[in-house]
Amino acid sequence: MGQHRFVDVALGASLPNLTQHAISVSLPTWRDTVGYEEAEKRVVDAMKNGYPRFFIHLSIRKLMEICEQKFGNKDESCMLFPCQQYADYCRSFMADQGQKQQFIGPFSTRLVRFAIAKDETLQNNNAKPHSSVDLYIVLFNADAFPLAKQFWQHTGMGVSSRLADHCLQLLSSDTPTSESPSSSSCSPRMPYKMSNRHYARSAQPINSSNGHRHGLDPVDQVDGERSVYLEERYGRNLPLTSAAAAKRALRRRIAGVLIKDDDATYRHAGDHDVEVGPSSRAVKELSEDDVFLFSTGMTAIWQAHRLARDIRPASKSVCFGFPYTDTLKILEKWGPGCHFLGHGLDSDIDHLEEILQVEPVLALFTEFPSNPLLRSADLPRLRALADRHGFLIVVDDSIGNFANVDVLPYADIVVSSLTKIFSGDANVMGGSLVLNPKGQHYAALKDRLGDTYEDIYFDEDAIYMERNSRDFIHRARVIDINTEAVCDFLHANSAPSGRSNAVIREVYYPKYTTTHHYQECRDSGGFGGLFSLTFTTQSVAQAFFDTLACHKGPSLGTNFTLACPYTILAHYTELDWAERWGVDRNLVRVSIGMEDKEVLLERLQSALAEAEKVV
Repeated sequence: MGQHRFVDVALGASLPNLTQHAISVSLPTWRDTVGYEEAEKRVVDAMKNGYPRFFIHLSIRKLMEICEQKFGNKDESCMLFPCQQYADYCRSFMADQGQKQQFIGPFSTRLVRFAIAKDETLQNNNAKPHSSVDLYIVLFNADAFPLAKQFWQHTGMGVSSRLADHCLQLLSSDTPTSESPSSSSCSPRMPYKMSNRHYARSAQPINSSNGHRHGLDPVDQVDGERSVYLEERYGRNLPLTSAAAAKRALRRRIAGVLIKDDDATYRHAGDHDVEVGPSSRAVKELSEDDVFLFSTGMTAIWQAHRLARDIRPASKSVCFGFPYTDTLKILEKWGPGCHFLGHGLDSDIDHLEEILQVEPVLALFTEFPSNPLLRSADLPRLRALADRHGFLIVVDDSIGNFANVDVLPYADIVVSSLTKIFSGDANVMGGSLVLNPKGQHYAALKDRLGDTYEDIYFDEDAIYMERNSRDFIHRARVIDINTEAVCDFLHANSAPSGRSNAVIREVYYPKYTTTHHYQECRDSGGFGGLFSLTFTTQSVAQAFFDTLACHKGPSLGTNFTLACPYTILAHYTELDWAERWGVDRNLVRVSIGMEDKEVLLERLQSALAEAEKVV
């Protein structure tokens, strides 16, 4: 067992370690996760990173400070967006929710466009791409920051950490910048050191002359232009000038229209003259023009909900099954609200039929399978109801992923978090929205997207996503095989399998959970890389989790195994509510990676043995 010794990274460090734009953070023990939720000083002071929609990346925080100093009045904070459309959505949300939540007294927001450019860009119309950025700054009273943070978290529309780094690099060159506030002018503020305890440990003062970042760790320094050079020099990334081609390659890969997509041809996957054919997905008519890219998966979900509200009469949506937390928040906080059918079982479809007899429904949102209970809805039955009553079906296939399942025939819109297994490397965010060209609402949805869609997926993020996704199908197959082997072992040692004195109460995994519904949409792949476990007691769950030799932290779909006490992490302030919907407060969620299968089994056996000692 010693030959497979696992060495975890320190509490609060990035996962993957030494990665500037990592999307997870190390919370190695159960106690660390609880400490994170309770803002325990020991944990908060150690945090150098976090999941990007929950923890504002330090580069973004530094850029926010510069913007607050330059444009903010006293006691004002800000949020940063890559386009005016997203900034306007934020302002509307803050005005609406500020009133609904009775958060504070009357307040206003201001919008500033900050044009950041190098000297040569200001004087040369032929300057190369990426030499200028338009940044949109929403300023508001500091007391309203929690409202702005809600918008940031729910929608994923804020600037990416790579875009923030790019802005900081432009600002560090002592060049003039132009700014155009949307309301009254504001005087620059003197620089200050960050006081927010979430960031104080790693933050550095801002130089008042040029906003340059001082005292960065080596991992910060190597991630800039040198990192881009290394990625291009050794052939891993397309050059930044090929960002448009990278995005075309991504859309084609998602649509399944590339005739060849392998190591020998990836550099041409985005070319205008590359060979494409009918989609390999279940709807052959699907094309790259039906795929739309966004900065995060939650942005794709938010946009799907907005599209439904734009083309259909106002009415409540339906959230079918217990979803990832922000999906439900979007459906509750925008529009007329939603019906929450949180179990996601066939009996809930009976309930939905009763609702439809009384009132119309805007759209039904469901995950396939769901997170964290891995339940799959009866999509054919839901599709029949949608056709009869005219509502849209939006399916999030991030957990099943389109290497394993094809839900498009039953959906009007399929949304995916590309951040997960499609990327795998856990170093870039992304999302996609796919329209079903055979759906009855296709023409209206496509027309509306033609009017409103704005491609603001940052070029450098797209370059990394394209690189990471080239071997997506191969990685998915390896992870499927590993996960099935692990889950077969755990299921054989669980109470449902009849083992006496079993400490595992339930294994949630599509092979055992609503299997017939999953199989209806299963393509040529397996059952995915995610599963959840419940145990007889909290102490047993904690012993299993703390002993399990793998990385611990938020997110899933990583090339390395990643675990978390999911309910503690996602629903710590509403544990009783979660349990009412069947989500045990001590549930442990595990995303299996590409490690050697025998090593994974060995580590799971060790963790289970330690858990059994508690009993």
